[in-house]
Amino acid sequence: MARALEGIRVLEVGHLVGAAYATKLFADLGADVVKIEPPRTGDAARRRGPYPGGVAHPDKSGLFLYLNANKRGITLDLTTAGGRRAFDHLVADADVLVHNVHPTEMAQHGLDYDRLAALNPRLVMTSIAPFGLTGPHARYRATDLVLWSAGGVATLNGDPAHPELPPLRAFGEQAGFQAGVHAAIPSLAALFARLTTGRGDHVEVSTQEALASILELTFEFWPYCGLIASRLGAKPIQPLCFMECRDGWIFICCVEEHQWRNFVEIMGNPEWAEMELFENRLARGANFDALQALLQEWCAEQSVYDLYEKAQRKRVPFAPVSTMGDLLASGHLRARGFFATIDHPVAGPVTMPGAPFKMGATPWELRRPAPTLGQHTREVLAPLGIDVDALVREGAA
Repeated sequence: MARALEGIRVLEVGHLVGAAYATKLFADLGADVVKIEPPRTGDAARRRGPYPGGVAHPDKSGLFLYLNANKRGITLDLTTAGGRRAFDHLVADADVLVHNVHPTEMAQHGLDYDRLAALNPRLVMTSIAPFGLTGPHARYRATDLVLWSAGGVATLNGDPAHPELPPLRAFGEQAGFQAGVHAAIPSLAALFARLTTGRGDHVEVSTQEALASILELTFEFWPYCGLIASRLGAKPIQPLCFMECRDGWIFICCVEEHQWRNFVEIMGNPEWAEMELFENRLARGANFDALQALLQEWCAEQSVYDLYEKAQRKRVPFAPVSTMGDLLASGHLRARGFFATIDHPVAGPVTMPGAPFKMGATPWELRRPAPTLGQHTREVLAPLGIDVDALVREGAA
């Protein structure tokens, strides 16, 4: 069956998540993605766990296996003359090049857009950088923690009831995933524009700006309310909070009066619920310290899913807080075929998240496992007339 991006040729250069996730989205839609890694060491993601059994192995990293399925992988040292010559051959035949090489190292890796566009005027080149390619911070380096902080997200993360506690980052390399999404979309748009102009484009993505653009309503707090957005402490209407049950966490939302009355019925109409302290949602917000303790005492005896189902029947919008195990065991996600399993020649069977979308005419497909280091070097380079053995002798592949 035809794939949405079948026939599109994509090159990827870089480490960890940003470029790899952007090109994964292309690969999942059917593009032929060639991932270029340094010889011997490969992508730094190969050195990030988790690993099966906790034993590190460059071909078994869970992060690498997820990010690079559906791609082919080659090794080239782009800091050598031979590596850059081979790279130029690849660029001449590519539609898209995505990289997250740091701006200070781009020239060393042959990633000069004007030079590459002269080789291939139809090339779309997408550069992902921590703070963009221009501006006072363009040469700064950054980790995921730095980017969450610089993008304004970390200050919003944490317990809303305790705004005095330090900012928090989310687990993993989430800044890279956001940069990847924000790189893939304009890259596709540049490909679409090429249909009209016949020419490629240089797309530049600042990870800091990608994060700052998803802060939802936070910017509006100042002109609308005169407030600098923060966790803002406990909400003025309650209950709107997380509670710990005996087997996990649940999110409780019953800020409308009819929702509160139904929740009180679920709790068996305790006497304290009729106290003047809790007579309306604003009073419940003003006296939330007392209410929270009473609710927590009751919830601690409940099962998450029993409480969730009781609330559903009463049309009160509670939600279980899913753990990773809950997601993997979810009957709904399994019924939709969200998870996919593929055999990897070294790691064995690997189960991973599939596509968060469905396309009727050109469905998502897990076609091939992530490449082992240099697995497709000869397969990709030899048809271009490149002497792979000479590159290996030179240490460039």
